[in-house]
Amino acid sequence: MSKYKLPLINDNITESDKKALSEFILSTNRFTNGPKVKEFEDAWSKWLGVKHSVMVNSGASANYITTSIVRELNGPGGEIIVPPIGWVSDISSVINTGFTPVFADVDLKTMAMSADNIRRAITENTKAIVLVHALGFNGLKEEILDIAHEHGLLLIEDCCEAHGATHRGQRVGSFGDMSCFSFYFGHHITTIEGGMICTNDPEIYDLARMFRSHGMIREASAGTREKYAREDLNPLFTFAVPGYNMRSTELNAVLGLEQMKRIDSNIEHRQRNLDTWLNNLDSKLYFTDFITEGNSNFALPLLIRAVRIPMAGITEVLEKSGVEYRLGTAGGGNQARQPYLENYPHRIVGNLFISNHIHEQGLYIGNHSELTSEQIINLCQLLNQL
Repeated sequence: MSKYKLPLINDNITESDKKALSEFILSTNRFTNGPKVKEFEDAWSKWLGVKHSVMVNSGASANYITTSIVRELNGPGGEIIVPPIGWVSDISSVINTGFTPVFADVDLKTMAMSADNIRRAITENTKAIVLVHALGFNGLKEEILDIAHEHGLLLIEDCCEAHGATHRGQRVGSFGDMSCFSFYFGHHITTIEGGMICTNDPEIYDLARMFRSHGMIREASAGTREKYAREDLNPLFTFAVPGYNMRSTELNAVLGLEQMKRIDSNIEHRQRNLDTWLNNLDSKLYFTDFITEGNSNFALPLLIRAVRIPMAGITEVLEKSGVEYRLGTAGGGNQARQPYLENYPHRIVGNLFISNHIHEQGLYIGNHSELTSEQIINLCQLLNQL
């Protein structure tokens, strides 16, 4: 039982989920990555509108595999453009696969990197762009797709907080060369721990499957297996890439399949909550001009517009009201300020003015299936009195 009246996340695992898990456990002798994982991958691909999906054990693992694929396709070393507003694994995956993260500032209305800032960050060493759809906002612009194509850059969409968000009526995660999703507890749907890599490219699909499972060619297509076959090697234990063990389990997949039955209704509820939130906040005090078309809200952002309101006053109201919050919004704020960067090469383009404003004057509260319009309106009324 949470100590908060309004927690960041709620228990999204229902009795029907538990029943499905129990029935599966009693009916099978296989629990490692198997047919249920493939069934969930196929269902997710159909829902998202892509050809291929690869289930892994977390969204962070999806980040690591996608940057590993960049290294495999474009060679080691170089730069990858990343946003300051995102989760730590968006950056750590870049560093740990041998690239230099280059921070480009975000657009306040989408909380994603702006096309102009991406363009300014590109050099002859740029290998890829990691576009994060923070808090469920659609971060895509046609110009960003054009920039990636124009410069021959791989585009990775991080959709870990944006299940079901759309661009031009098409779900995000289906535009880039590859995309990442998280099914961590409290997301739009959960497998408790889990993630997904999605692509329309058969080569990337093979690489994702191999990186997920130690680099073994037996995970890939017949053509890829033939490419790496060696007479002196057992084909069951031939390793084509320096892979990981990032596989998920049948149990996680069963839970994912059960949760997909209500993903669309979960998203609709979150969207309504965001509309209620933005429509009831005082726009003179708080920033409410987000571009909400195509959003699939993950959490409710609160950004101070009026400098007369101290952040300490806001957090005091939230704490007295039993509202859990996270300072700095997505990922805890500006990743370029974090100490893990001190020992690694990185580059910052410009002064990151917007990201610093979000870091210092922003927070978010949870948005989930049990949060009601009445609760949101009551909270807005308290915040508007400051």
